[in-house]
Amino acid sequence: MADFLSTVISSQLTRTGRTVFNGVVATPIPIPPPPPPPATLEMISGSAAPDEVLACLRTRRPVFHSEADLQHSFALAVGEVAPEVRCRLEVPVRGSDASEYVDLLCLGPAGRTAIEFKYVTRQWSGTAGTPPEEYALRGHNAPDVARRDFLRDVGRLERFCDREDQNGLALLITNESALWRPRQRRMPTRDGEFRIHHGRELSGTLLWAGGSFPDNTRVLRGAYTLAWRPYTQFEGPSSEFRCLAVFITPNPARPQSSHEAP
Repeated sequence: MADFLSTVISSQLTRTGRTVFNGVVATPIPIPPPPPPPATLEMISGSAAPDEVLACLRTRRPVFHSEADLQHSFALAVGEVAPEVRCRLEVPVRGSDASEYVDLLCLGPAGRTAIEFKYVTRQWSGTAGTPPEEYALRGHNAPDVARRDFLRDVGRLERFCDREDQNGLALLITNESALWRPRQRRMPTRDGEFRIHHGRELSGTLLWAGGSFPDNTRVLRGAYTLAWRPYTQFEGPSSEFRCLAVFITPNPARPQSSHEAP
């Protein structure tokens, strides 16, 4: 019996990463890497609390010249709050038939966050910040379109968050009070299902003008209760700015695609 075991053991040879055992070649099965950690639902890249980022942003930039200015300033604030997070602007979305980009992709050791921004303004001019900086904001004068476009961002982020370690954030900053206040009159409007005032609950299929414009229909996977918060307050008309942040949870059931340029 001992001679038999000795013969068997001596027949086991290893060549170029393969094991030969009694004439049978066995290729080692590589151990897969551990799955990425799930994205913390309401944290930016699992590292930065949005309230901290907004507080940092508010201190540095109480108002912005444009949406691009907001995007860049927000990325700097994320880096200040969580230096381990890398921020990339205008990242192409791979795997999409159309040319799509996410405004900001935050990459951290604990997860990723795709962020879409909207900066909707009424006409306002003044001096703000330290050191003082002059601003002259133009009025957009289309709150209904702003609502439609913001919810389009939410829908896009639901598609983009197709991996376990990536959540999304739709962020709107505005001095247009019609966006955060509920309607006073009960007359029907084309954007009635797209209202985004404080306390509004959104889910399911949203029809624009009762479905008369199919291209504007939005179908939301998640359910969202909207909570506006103060951003900055100045003196004079149209001087109050508020922000709305909506987090989108990961949906890894969708086919995964890379959202970062190689």
